[in-house]
Amino acid sequence: MSRLPSTTSFPPTSFTLDNNWLLIHHCVSPSKIANLLVVIGILIPGFDYRYHLSIVPVWLVIFSNLIVLLGYALIFWVFKVNRYASATIRTEAEQTVILSGPYAVVRHPMYTGGLLILLFTPMALGSYWALIPFAASIPVIVLRALNEEDVLLRELPGYREYCSKTRYRLLPMVW
Repeated sequence: MSRLPSTTSFPPTSFTLDNNWLLIHHCVSPSKIANLLVVIGILIPGFDYRYHLSIVPVWLVIFSNLIVLLGYALIFWVFKVNRYASATIRTEAEQTVILSGPYAVVRHPMYTGGLLILLFTPMALGSYWALIPFAASIPVIVLRALNEEDVLLRELPGYREYCSKTRYRLLPMVW
């Protein structure tokens, strides 16, 4: 369940960690915060357009839409290459390490596609202000990729060797 010892209370109050910590963590999980930030980021361009807060050049809107399309194409490619790709981090008995397609370049190409979508959707919608909540949700993707990597290192045979061959997690030549 929780990685914290049951004698620790966080935040420091009188409740026990076993029941209430799990309830708080379930209600305010990082992924729920990221989802809320994305929803806010999608709402902001409407207000931005209405009150003329951002003047995004047409060429940047078109370019951003192409990058968002590229992000979706990358995610679809991942699903085509890896039939085990899912929203839940887990391994299956017959699962093997995928070495082809986008997995030959980065270890988590679906998250790379998601990052492209998150970073360029605000400008595709014509809003610089929407970059703030979208960018604030990026650490959740990074933490999820690190968590997935821990699970795969423990449970998927051959993943450690794959990591030594494919050095980059999300961005080629960067990380």
